[in-house]
Amino acid sequence: MRKNIKLTAAAATVALALGLTACGTDSDPASGKASDADASKALVVAASPTPHADILNYVKKNLADKAGLKLEVKEFTDYVLPNTATENGQVDANFFQHKPYLDDFNEKNGTHIVPVVNVHLEPLGLYSKKAKDLKDLKAGQTVAVPNDTTNEGRALQLLAENGLITLKDGVGTNAKLSDITDKKGLEFKELEAATVPRALNDVDAAVINGNYAIEAGLKPGQDSLALEKAEGNPYANFLAVKEGNEKDARVQKLVKLLNSDEVKKYIEDTYQGSIVPAFGAPAAS
Repeated sequence: MRKNIKLTAAAATVALALGLTACGTDSDPASGKASDADASKALVVAASPTPHADILNYVKKNLADKAGLKLEVKEFTDYVLPNTATENGQVDANFFQHKPYLDDFNEKNGTHIVPVVNVHLEPLGLYSKKAKDLKDLKAGQTVAVPNDTTNEGRALQLLAENGLITLKDGVGTNAKLSDITDKKGLEFKELEAATVPRALNDVDAAVINGNYAIEAGLKPGQDSLALEKAEGNPYANFLAVKEGNEKDARVQKLVKLLNSDEVKKYIEDTYQGSIVPAFGAPAAS
């Protein structure tokens, strides 16, 4: 069954009240906007552990002090809490998502999160512990896919582009399982994106988000049976804030650092093509 993001976000608010209240924030929880007095305080950014928090921690350790930025990184392992915390003012920004996911989240939850600057792209890939090649996937076998709206559609597009399924014309990245016109005998298992790598031993193949693949010790450029193409890809991951906080001086300092030559080199050297820089243009608005 498709995960209900709205209900999850509501439940997540309770967890945030218990888990984050004591940590302190730089924003007014009522407005979600930073005050002038906050300019010298730490910028608190919610991030997925890999590669988002890794990139931020590189900035914190190597670049932030020289730029006069105090940076605090808080790691989250799901795709709901970072936006909820940003909307509520419990963190100042987040770094974990792409635009199609954010658009869907804002619409379903009435949130007001906006992108600030693109940082990198994580190609989504198809992996298997049992198949060595796409042709090894046969009728009757099971493929796990992420269950959130945008990543499931993205996963189904990857499968369709590689001839494993056929989709209705024009569904694009909004594709759902019901839009498959020919499953070619495959069965599908919908799971929360973060849990898909853990199911890899229990299914015949799985479509895994780039960050979760890396956390699981997979190398997208080497281990995937199929990988998204980087050229023209709309899924760049970006720094995001609550609307109205885009011009926060601390945010603007982080924007410059995240698009610096040093960060570009760090991404290229660390991830060897499994994650690629997405600099050169502001994030879509």
